[in-house]
Amino acid sequence: MAKYKIQKNPSIVPTTDGKLIKEIWGNSTDTPGISIAHMVAPPNWSEPHQTPEFDEFTYILRGKKQFEIDGETVMLSGGESILIEKGARVRYSNPFDDECEYIAICLPAFSIELVNRED
Repeated sequence: MAKYKIQKNPSIVPTTDGKLIKEIWGNSTDTPGISIAHMVAPPNWSEPHQTPEFDEFTYILRGKKQFEIDGETVMLSGGESILIEKGARVRYSNPFDDECEYIAICLPAFSIELVNRED
């Protein structure tokens, strides 16, 4: 039995806010310990505050992304990365005029039950 898996078809996660989410590994591939996703956030995009029960690493490929973390605002550009630890209250946004492309890695895997989004 092979000791590896090849993923050729990322799962497209449906959204209603114009953000493209391709989950490469995660709950869609029966790997609940980690999720790896390729994302593109459109200009002027944002989502509600959340307090996830997972660590999230973000690596910006191009564009800029804004993070509000426990009341502090941080902005990253292409080539920069950040780790936001579980339990932090965070809001992700792209308040800029260009789209932002990035990779997100969550430990354990992202799930709607663990993200704790605010209304």
